[in-house]
Amino acid sequence: METVQQTRRTFITTLIALPLALAGIWRFLTPKALKKPALLRVAPHEIPVGGALVFRQERIAIMREGTDYRALSLVCTHLGCTVSVLPEGMICPCHGSRFDRQGAVLSGPAERPLERLQVEVSGDELVVRG
Repeated sequence: METVQQTRRTFITTLIALPLALAGIWRFLTPKALKKPALLRVAPHEIPVGGALVFRQERIAIMREGTDYRALSLVCTHLGCTVSVLPEGMICPCHGSRFDRQGAVLSGPAERPLERLQVEVSGDELVVRG
């Protein structure tokens, strides 16, 4: 009978390489989600031109400029407070961060823009995805 001698280096290399190889293979064997789940569905005519429709519970605002629709998360990127929507933009009541209607930071303490959500027209409704 033949004995196999294994060095410590070979053992450790195998110990590290095996999980990495399995993770790489697993990635291709598991199905990927094709679309993110719908967060909101709304009829386009409910959103006034130049205005916004605010969903407080979901913390989402959908803005309309002509035929273009934009959805933004109302979660402040500073500390997670819910921002208030005003005609000229948005303001965080917690620390005063201001954002324009596109979600860009006008003044801090927030440093990152509001998260932009995907909006697609599906038949006679808008679908907002996270």
